[in-house]
Amino acid sequence: MRKPLDPEMFDPACPSNVTPIRIGDKWTALVVLCLEDGPRRFSELLVPLRHVTPKVLTETLRALERDGMITRTAYPEIPPRVEYELTPLGRSLLDLVDACRTWGDRHLSQLLDARDAYEERVDSGR
Repeated sequence: MRKPLDPEMFDPACPSNVTPIRIGDKWTALVVLCLEDGPRRFSELLVPLRHVTPKVLTETLRALERDGMITRTAYPEIPPRVEYELTPLGRSLLDLVDACRTWGDRHLSQLLDARDAYEERVDSGR
């Protein structure tokens, strides 16, 4: 018999609840990669991240700034210029992102096979 799950395993006081690494977050790792080589403007980020909406990119950047992963620098110019840059804490995510990319490279075919098998089961009503 399996041990029951602890109802307090996701207690709000648990450190895992404040961890900025959200496995399901589609854009955080991609933004971190875009900032790897230095500061970028919002419009520069939108080029490789062309499938993200400006609203979602703004939310992602704000969350990263809130968590101390990036800095936002607004320059008092006309027109206004804002740049985003990784902090040392944000740079520490690069190793983690690289590990995830390595895992993906190693297991992509298995992942795609599993998705295909799932779709076949769903399509056939099983």
